[in-house]
Amino acid sequence: MEKNRMVIGISGASGTPIAARLLKRVSEEERWETHLVISRGGEMTIQMESTEALEEMKALADDVYDNDNVGAAIASGTFRTCGMVVVPCSMKTVAGIASGFSDNLLLRAADVTLKENRPLVLVAREMPLNQIHLKNLSVLAQMGVVIMPPMLTFYNKPNSVDDMINHVVGKILDRFSISDKNFCRWGE
Repeated sequence: MEKNRMVIGISGASGTPIAARLLKRVSEEERWETHLVISRGGEMTIQMESTEALEEMKALADDVYDNDNVGAAIASGTFRTCGMVVVPCSMKTVAGIASGFSDNLLLRAADVTLKENRPLVLVAREMPLNQIHLKNLSVLAQMGVVIMPPMLTFYNKPNSVDDMINHVVGKILDRFSISDKNFCRWGE
């Protein structure tokens, strides 16, 4: 059985528990596999804010790539994927993607995702946003990139941070038509 491939990038912004939950959740799907690339800033942030150690997080992925290896499989459009998620996505990464500055594998994989017209979801993390951030995000949105800041929601009546993480992960999975029992839709 050929599996669906999801590329997951982790960059140096707050929100690595969301990435860990996404990796765990997709690993439960037998028809899906994950291809993970982590920036140096992402590695540092994982160590600062995640309950998962860096190696534990990498173990959740089917394949892990060195961010310096711009010749890796995910750097080529001929490597079939169903799209890419960058979670969390720093404004530095947003700027690199928006300008086509592909000097590392995470940026190159996003560039390939765009050029192949595959879904690209950026879980953009910054607050407040300045005009440069907004301009770069707008440029990407005009190209069809899904900009998905991990906003707090209350209609799902969250009881914990865990519930809020589940909601964001459910929204990400929804973009790839993956059902999630922990995702509460409006009115359901």
